[in-house]
Amino acid sequence: MIPVGIEAMNVFGGTTYLDVAELAVHRKLDIARFENLLMKEKSVALPYEDPITFGVNAARPIVDALRAEEKDRIEMLVTCTESAFDFGKSMSTYLHDYLDLNRNCRLFELKNACYSGTAGLQMGINFILSQVSPGAKVLVIATDISRFLLSDGGEPLTEDWSFAEPSSGAGAVAVLLSERPFVFQIDAGANGYYGYEIMDTCRPVADSESGDADLSLLSYLECCEKAFLEYQKRVANVDYATSFDYLAFHTPFGGMVKGAHRKMMRKLARAKPALIETDFNARVLPGLNYCQRVGNIMGATTALAMASTIDNGAFDRPKRIGCFSYGSGCCSEFFSGLVTAEGQALLRGMGIADQLDARYKLSMEEYDNLISASNVVKFATRDATLDANLIPGIQAVADRPRLFLSKIKNYHREYQWAA
Repeated sequence: MIPVGIEAMNVFGGTTYLDVAELAVHRKLDIARFENLLMKEKSVALPYEDPITFGVNAARPIVDALRAEEKDRIEMLVTCTESAFDFGKSMSTYLHDYLDLNRNCRLFELKNACYSGTAGLQMGINFILSQVSPGAKVLVIATDISRFLLSDGGEPLTEDWSFAEPSSGAGAVAVLLSERPFVFQIDAGANGYYGYEIMDTCRPVADSESGDADLSLLSYLECCEKAFLEYQKRVANVDYATSFDYLAFHTPFGGMVKGAHRKMMRKLARAKPALIETDFNARVLPGLNYCQRVGNIMGATTALAMASTIDNGAFDRPKRIGCFSYGSGCCSEFFSGLVTAEGQALLRGMGIADQLDARYKLSMEEYDNLISASNVVKFATRDATLDANLIPGIQAVADRPRLFLSKIKNYHREYQWAA
């Protein structure tokens, strides 16, 4: 079997962020309850940022690094999101255009809650493994944003709304898949998937979510165990506690991951609390680093945890990462792959941590003003002109040209590059 996996990978964590501890105080949340989230920061989408700008800004450094003949071998572009702004037109067409890719390219979009990024990854992997077009590459872009909009009439925020707010972020992860898996070589065929119908979290209208947080937690825990057990059936001699050097989880918030890992270690390894805590810090915490700084970016979050693990882990030798992906509704998957020191060096060369460090920190007043301003780009906006100078000085944080939404004209979105 040919080697296959991630040739290149990048994260775009936005232009601005919020200190979520300050947000918790501002919203008068129960601090003890808030601390269980294990969150530090969240990226905030500006009114002139959307899933397209996040996706292009994540993918452009990858595409720009390719030679012309390599770029032309991108034969599939998959967007993975639950933040699309059109029921029919795929966002992949916009991304294809602004990344200037070959027109002999398959373009489509996947929507499956937070599982969509993994669905796109696995579809790309299997296209390459099929060898119907040897040497082809697949670009998978998982991109999602959260916008908290004021209701008509500017009604006050509810307590439940406020507790969802600190963990919901905005961002994108782009992965280039090929027969040259420099960053992450997938264990082909080593997959455990598990899904069933449940109404834990949904988006009955485009700009807001509904659901049962307790039910979602229980479903996440069940899927984590059952997906791994299916993986274990397919891969000989696998042990949750010893077969993986690191574990990367879909991260709605850090506390949920910690609870899932604790359950797995108790049930599958009969581990005591002290060992579980040590193991969490060693194998899981590296994958939470970026998630704690960006927030839950839905379809892109599992890939964000993978990138965080690779960037923040120790790869003095090839090491295996076990990955768990979950999407409400629901579908889940456990899969794995190998990472080397060379792969870590390549990913670190993208400067993901530096980009997160360079974001503009919003004050609470600026953030509340953005909530009002974001009403101009809510779902089904037909016409709008965006003000790129809404908060002066934000563009100064950019270390390379970035794409921004300029206007919406008869539903069609127009973008421009800003230095």
